Amino acid sequence: MAKAAKMIKVEQTGSAIRRHHSQRETLIGLKLNKIGRVTELQDTPAIRGMIAKVQHLVRIVGEG
Repeated sequence: MAKAAKMIKVEQTGSAIRRHHSQRETLIGLKLNKIGRVTELQDTPAIRGMIAKVQHLVRIVGEG
């Protein structure tokens, strides 16, 4: 039986207004585009890198 993938919850806390285009695209890639939105994503190195790129606009709500 395969292990379940680890998941991570991310919430957008900052606005994408007046941010670089690549940061806006990163937020869209994380399925976030409004303040207060929460999304659950797989905990992979790629997702961790995207979160690190916009760490001033998001926060990690939960890991599991």
